[in-house]
Amino acid sequence: MKIIIQKFGGTSVSTAESRLRVVEKVHKAMQCGYTPVVVVSAMGRRGEPYATDTLLSLGAEACADLPPRDRDLLAGCGEIISSVVMAGTLISHGIAASALTGAQAGILTDERFGKAGCLHVEPTRIMGCLKEGIVPVVAGFQGASRNGDLTTLGRGGSDTTASLLGVALHADAIEIYTDVDGIMTADPRVVSEARVIDSVSYAEVFQMADEGAHVIHPSAVEVAMRGNIPLIVRNTFSEEAGTRISAHGAPAAAPEEGDIMTSIAQMPGRAQLTASLEDAEKADRLLSDLADHDISIDLINIFPGHMACTVAEEDKERAVERFHAMGVEPQVVGNCVKVSCIGHKMRGVPGVMARIAHALRQAGVAILQTADSHMTISCLVAKEQAVDAVQALHREFHLG
Repeated sequence: MKIIIQKFGGTSVSTAESRLRVVEKVHKAMQCGYTPVVVVSAMGRRGEPYATDTLLSLGAEACADLPPRDRDLLAGCGEIISSVVMAGTLISHGIAASALTGAQAGILTDERFGKAGCLHVEPTRIMGCLKEGIVPVVAGFQGASRNGDLTTLGRGGSDTTASLLGVALHADAIEIYTDVDGIMTADPRVVSEARVIDSVSYAEVFQMADEGAHVIHPSAVEVAMRGNIPLIVRNTFSEEAGTRISAHGAPAAAPEEGDIMTSIAQMPGRAQLTASLEDAEKADRLLSDLADHDISIDLINIFPGHMACTVAEEDKERAVERFHAMGVEPQVVGNCVKVSCIGHKMRGVPGVMARIAHALRQAGVAILQTADSHMTISCLVAKEQAVDAVQALHREFHLG
């Protein structure tokens, strides 16, 4: 049995017309000899009647501080509605189908409501459907605790559901259908020359997602990577091949100009904090205190007597309070954007940072801070210079 997971996002299931495109994708997979398992998100986006944010706003109207358990119960309703409607659409077009909740699909989680972690997947019921020639249509984004409470897997959790099921079922591939043709070299709203990437590695796409590119949820990539199952990001509304994500990504080649970088990502809403610290022990205590108060820091640079880091803009005031609690007065620069160059082929190649610095200087962009890894170089820039920075780096590495 060649199993394929087909996950469809909110725009793919939001209208009767778009659901017909889903039927076409499922039917085509069956014609190609695959046994599909469908995973669906809630219908539409914020403001539409069955979108998750819309449902949560109903709860907020009743109680501004809903208990996390009740909030999850409400948040999971959109996917359940979507799975029933999508299963019904398949049935009406001659494809046997059955709607399943996350719990019925066998996804067991802990009780961290709102961001539950998967403990185990028992796909017995799904396998029963497949053996009977029935397409399971699983409500994404959700599972159940040992107590039977509905839990949600966090934002982007439907992607994670698809990967969890793909690994548990030893699927041949996991298709993530959305409203774009695949993963792109940059945000096309910022760079008009951005193009679809044919093939990319798990590690690279994980970095893209982690650095702010809204392509696929990082946890979904991590799960698929552990199971070594290819992910394919495709467009529900076109026949484009999409982007294939696998262990090795694009075929190996000698690094050349235009072949070093894979993409340019951006993460808005960052704030920079810099401070003078008289001793390393105080820096240790400050970092521990920030962690104790659930403040995530990024772009961390520590020098003798000085440190710099970034936090999310919404955490800025709380972070400043923690600095003050340690008797430290930080300098704060708000409204920053982290712009990241990502590519596994840059490793060991001299002069990459020089090219980045030159390209940004030529574009009139000031670099506030940098950090790097084997496949990522990130630069912090002012919000008003972010578009220029992304466009300049996209041109510099010939990604168009």
